[in-house]
Amino acid sequence: MILASIVTLIIIFIINVIPAFMPPTWILLSFVGFTFNFNNYDLIVISIFAAIAATSGRAVLAIFADRIIRNKILSESSRDNVDVLKNNIEKKKAFTFGFFLFYAFSPLPSGQLFLAYGLTELKLIFAIAPFFIGRLISYLFWVFTASGISELTSLTNLQSGFFFGGYFIVAQLSALYLVYLFVKIDWNILFTERKIKFIKKIVD
Repeated sequence: MILASIVTLIIIFIINVIPAFMPPTWILLSFVGFTFNFNNYDLIVISIFAAIAATSGRAVLAIFADRIIRNKILSESSRDNVDVLKNNIEKKKAFTFGFFLFYAFSPLPSGQLFLAYGLTELKLIFAIAPFFIGRLISYLFWVFTASGISELTSLTNLQSGFFFGGYFIVAQLSALYLVYLFVKIDWNILFTERKIKFIKKIVD
């Protein structure tokens, strides 16, 4: 069980570093709850470490977006454009905290969100702290729910229908496209004139 737990946490970290086309962590934890005969204390410990692994993975993803995509790929005008949004977000730290807390409870893919957040160079603490809290609570729900259900067939059907279905692929592609729009939107025009326009060049 110890080995299975360690492997699970490593997998959770890896799938949260990769921004798209990875299975949701809650399904993996549900599988663990179904498969292994953990007691309540073990489930709590696994959920805590799973939340740490998932949050750490997303933090690494945001750092990658900052160090590589922003500083090595984006043009100077794109960085200046994103900084307009950054300056506005910095004035609303409570909103940022609440948004990430709410998002952490949802089944929506979070990889693209951390990609976009990393591009702003905002302090990670305002994203990872609420994300950890939300993920911990949701993971506790999933592992305890899964451990109380005896039929593994339901989970298997969910995996095959969700991972490889058209909905999953479309959702991931759409989320990646939103990151592109995030950089492409002229934020200065949006905030000052309330109009949506796009900058011409986003990479050097």
